[in-house]
Amino acid sequence: MARRNPLDKLLDAPLDREILRLAGPTLAALVAEPLFLLVDTALVGHLGAAPLAGLGIASVVLQTAVGILVFLAYATTPAVARRLGAGDRRGAVRAGIDGMWLALAVGALLLMAGLLAGPGAVGLFGAGADVATSAVTYLTISVWGLPPMLLVLAATGLMRGLQDTRTPLLIVGIGFAANAVLNAVFIYGFGWGIAGSAIGTVIAQWGMAALFVVQVLRAARAAGAAVWPGLAGVTVAAASGGWLLLRTVSLRLAMVATVFVGSLLGVAELATLQVALAVFSLLAFVLDALAIAGQAMVGHGLGAAQPDRVRAIARRLILFGTLAGVGLGAVVAALSPLLGFVFTDDADVRLALVPVALLMALGIPLAGFVFVLDGVLIGAGDGRYLALSGIINVAIYLPLLWLASVSGSLVELWAAFGFGYIGARALTLGLRVGGSRWLTAGTAVIS
Repeated sequence: MARRNPLDKLLDAPLDREILRLAGPTLAALVAEPLFLLVDTALVGHLGAAPLAGLGIASVVLQTAVGILVFLAYATTPAVARRLGAGDRRGAVRAGIDGMWLALAVGALLLMAGLLAGPGAVGLFGAGADVATSAVTYLTISVWGLPPMLLVLAATGLMRGLQDTRTPLLIVGIGFAANAVLNAVFIYGFGWGIAGSAIGTVIAQWGMAALFVVQVLRAARAAGAAVWPGLAGVTVAAASGGWLLLRTVSLRLAMVATVFVGSLLGVAELATLQVALAVFSLLAFVLDALAIAGQAMVGHGLGAAQPDRVRAIARRLILFGTLAGVGLGAVVAALSPLLGFVFTDDADVRLALVPVALLMALGIPLAGFVFVLDGVLIGAGDGRYLALSGIINVAIYLPLLWLASVSGSLVELWAAFGFGYIGARALTLGLRVGGSRWLTAGTAVIS
């Protein structure tokens, strides 16, 4: 008799197959999202170091705005999944629609704030005039894509909560393809430079939002759910995401502080950091595929009052996340001498990127552990703990950042981020999941 492949045994359990069923399409959809930034980085990078550094500043401002409001997806997924697990599909769809209306309202406010405060935000980084000009150009155009981007986040949360990860994959894939083509045409075909990159991305974002709205209307019709906004539902959606908002603010504060320290090190160092963060963002989204599968499955399991199943989900996710981190780290290490040639013609940036990439490769398994546990607790609705522990993590990280700024070393900066900050998150999340206070059954999230 032929010996059985160990991988077959690993994937025997129905639980593992369900994780992979949700995580597979989610992975492809999530990878497409940071690829928007990677495409922008690669195309703009060949315009010179100053536009690339400017893109780095503008990107961190935009990602901070969108990243802070990612709770629109992360709060929607468990809320929808819990109702679905309890057998209330109509209520599940309605909860997601309330989240979408909230996203649209917040997006409109964020657009106005971006137009008014965008140039001032760029000025806070203290970059040179040529870098600041590129950053302001990209930022003031890109803010027009914030309302559809937030709408996409909320609609994606609704679909994932309904255990549908294929629809977001299809829509985001179309958006990525459109973004790549439009950017190439506008930047080099029309000669619009960094402004062309921003215009192409905004058009792609509005197109994705339109496609999601069509799909949500179909789901609402099938479930018999109302599509007009209800004040009570929108208020509940906002309240349930409050702790997740604070949690995300702590994450973005850490990222902004990292880029700020990078801007103090010099133009070449900041440009290198932008490339490194773009690569790390791609890897994070790959690992988040497991985390988001965990959000949907944990929420569904707690809604169905199955805590033992939820614990089993958490254990499998930890295993898969760590193994995925090891594999991704090996890939980054192997490609480290070549990454710089993809993103820039600047020799200094290419040289500086190699040691940073190798250090990144060593830390990816730890990041895999962190991201899946984050997904488990978000799925459980444990927003309060995530928020408060996030503040603690930043408090640990800031002194490490100060030491990196004093040393003037980009390698030390990445070590502070990849091992100091991510390590602090691993400790606080691991302690929580090791207990049982996050295992609360029912249709309402515990936060």
